[in-house]
Amino acid sequence: MNFRLIVGLGNPGKEYRETRHNVGFMLLDRMAMRLGVCFKTEKRWQADIAKASGMFLCKPLTYMNLSGEAVRAVSDFYKIPAEEVLAVFDDLALPLGKVRLRAEGSAGGHKGLKSLIEHLGTQKIPRLRLGIGAPLHGTVTSHVLGCFGVDERPLLEESLTQALAAIDCAQARGLEAAMSAYN
Repeated sequence: MNFRLIVGLGNPGKEYRETRHNVGFMLLDRMAMRLGVCFKTEKRWQADIAKASGMFLCKPLTYMNLSGEAVRAVSDFYKIPAEEVLAVFDDLALPLGKVRLRAEGSAGGHKGLKSLIEHLGTQKIPRLRLGIGAPLHGTVTSHVLGCFGVDERPLLEESLTQALAAIDCAQARGLEAAMSAYN
């Protein structure tokens, strides 16, 4: 399986750049740097888009809870079915440093993924979840919109590196092989 559209979920703006909720954006920034491409703001789709080797990287600018609007616009324009879209986002249920690939499923309480499912009309959207861990104290909102601590940075780096390797594996050997290797 080749993913033609890889979507990083997050929130636009400097104030959100380093937050846990923006690990999807962080991963896409690394992919773009590695591929030697730059993001360009496409106002018609409300997204930052980078093109590389027949693949599109997308960072919706609609804020997390409305991500599906931008993804639907891009996927419709390029005629990319949901099965060829990979959504990358944070997950409270996974410990920091862990990644999980799945071929499909429910939103599991993630409002960004819920928006994608609603706008693409299916739960059959491959996804790569990056663990951010559950809050030890405070609210879920303050946790996901909070920045990673200095002590968390090594695990964040490890998960981003592992996530890139999982995507490479899925592109080269298929989603099932990547799931076996990285889940």
